[in-house]
Amino acid sequence: MTTLSIDIVSDIACPWCAIGFGRLQKALEASPDIQAEISWRAFELNPDPDAVSEPIGPALAKKYNMNEQQVDETQQQMKDAATSLGINFDKMESRYTCNTFDAHRLLKWSAQFDKQTPLKLALFDAYFGHAQSVDQQEVLLNCVDSAGLDRDQAMAVLKSDDYAKAVRDEEKLWQQAGITSVPAFVINQKYLISGAQEADALEKALSDIAIKESV
Repeated sequence: MTTLSIDIVSDIACPWCAIGFGRLQKALEASPDIQAEISWRAFELNPDPDAVSEPIGPALAKKYNMNEQQVDETQQQMKDAATSLGINFDKMESRYTCNTFDAHRLLKWSAQFDKQTPLKLALFDAYFGHAQSVDQQEVLLNCVDSAGLDRDQAMAVLKSDDYAKAVRDEEKLWQQAGITSVPAFVINQKYLISGAQEADALEKALSDIAIKESV
């Protein structure tokens, strides 16, 4: 058994990050000789806290210089990929852009309880499955409940500046390391796997790394 540390640099607002993790899970299920220690690392696609929330379709068209048909095709491609992995993307076309900084603060807080992954998955489900704005306090607290975390403690975090510096420092660290797009999987702080690669490709990459690390 080889244990690999996997830092997943991602944002809640990134659909390929949800898909990428689903594919990673599939790859790990097919790799019984590999044990993964997963940590979620912060990255913001929409870092401006004062930005006006917009419907996702027009926002993506403007950001990536696409027409409406191209946006719809891309959204459908992601929905199909998510569905094949059992991930709920039912309302992804209805979502609005939003800032995820507070969600990342809660993810940092949840690490001490070993609840980062349940919270991250609850946030993905809220945003893509139900088109809920994950910058809203009630939505965040409902995700905390879903992850089995203490709602009152989470409220205290949201009302404070706790973990704000930790999130900003983490974002800066990974940007300085050259990560400009997500998801990014950093294995044992040495190997980078970029993007939401297919499960087979991830399985092979992890296997190759495990062999190198066991020598």
